[in-house]
Amino acid sequence: MVDVFVYDHARTPRGRGKKDGSLHEVPSVRLAARMLEAIRDRNGLDTATVDDVILGCVDAVGEAGGDIARAATFEAGYATEAPGIQINRFCASGLDAVNLAAGKIAYGADDIVIAGGVESMSRVGIGAQGGSWFMDPSVNIPSYFMPQGVSADLIATKYGFSRDDVDAYAVESQKRAAHSWAKGYFDRSVVPVKDINGLTILDKDEHMRPGTDMQALASLNASFVMPAEMGGFAAVAIQAHPEIEALNHVHHAGNSSGIVDGASVVLMGSKKGGKSMGLTPRARIRAFANIGSEPALMLTGPVDVTEKLLKRAKMKISDIDLFELNEAFAAVVLRYCQAFDIPSDRINVNGGAIAMGHPLGATGAMILGTVLDELERRNLNTALVTLCIGAGMGTATIIERV
Repeated sequence: MVDVFVYDHARTPRGRGKKDGSLHEVPSVRLAARMLEAIRDRNGLDTATVDDVILGCVDAVGEAGGDIARAATFEAGYATEAPGIQINRFCASGLDAVNLAAGKIAYGADDIVIAGGVESMSRVGIGAQGGSWFMDPSVNIPSYFMPQGVSADLIATKYGFSRDDVDAYAVESQKRAAHSWAKGYFDRSVVPVKDINGLTILDKDEHMRPGTDMQALASLNASFVMPAEMGGFAAVAIQAHPEIEALNHVHHAGNSSGIVDGASVVLMGSKKGGKSMGLTPRARIRAFANIGSEPALMLTGPVDVTEKLLKRAKMKISDIDLFELNEAFAAVVLRYCQAFDIPSDRINVNGGAIAMGHPLGATGAMILGTVLDELERRNLNTALVTLCIGAGMGTATIIERV
């Protein structure tokens, strides 16, 4: 096995995932292609030597279907020799693309791979892919299927997080994201999206609401009361966890991840591959893992996969300098911090998806890049990146600077 290095990364700004969002006019393949163009141009890549392009895309249907990774290489003007593959592990797809690339490189099958993801949630609606987990009783009954927001409320109820707890976390996410943008922390990684005339469409995450405070969030109604109580999913939650008498509905749009459009890429390779292109490594992929977790709680997979990954890497929580956990819902992060006694100043220090949004297939690669930049900024060494996943799974990756 050979070492796997991260050489560069880039992402689009996140556009509001609605018809009035700035990126709504941009097809999914163009978002992905813009990132391929950026990573090629700023690193002087000979794309004929790119062994693979691996992109996560959750709702890979319609314009996003048909192997969007290969389509994006055509749109970006890559050499014919550069292949592409699309993968889907729900919200962790972008990070799993990175991990799949790392495995191929470590084994010696590839020397240079571009991994990441794309999701245009304003153009291809969430859940457009369908699937038996949602629709087939033979699958969703034994897996205690319920909407993720109901699972998030179940986590909050089971582990004792109040409405004030989750709202306070959301306010902090907004503050951290606004501070990071104001200080220019994302300048190196965010690539503006332009139209066919070269005019900038979007150059900053537009989902943020930096003025958010506890009073504003208190005015919002809980979002998942109707599916839980009228849709019958509260009964499913209690059946799976009979120690819960009733769900405490605490999540709403202000403390849950935003629906947005975006794309991201990570340039990875072996030492030989990087040297052949004159690239300087920024980090090494130390270890990665996936796990299945309890499907009713669904979103506690990051706890389980972190335990598995640390054991595999022969490391302890104290060996990790920074943590980056996708903010699917506030209770997900609060439960993770509770499980490992992680102080708030070591996790999601630049804000997260509650403030900036969660473009499903792209987020995993985005947050890996974010925490790598922060390691360099703080002159720290090691970070752990992880995401919760629909149907009860977790994916995690440990990187270390070189």
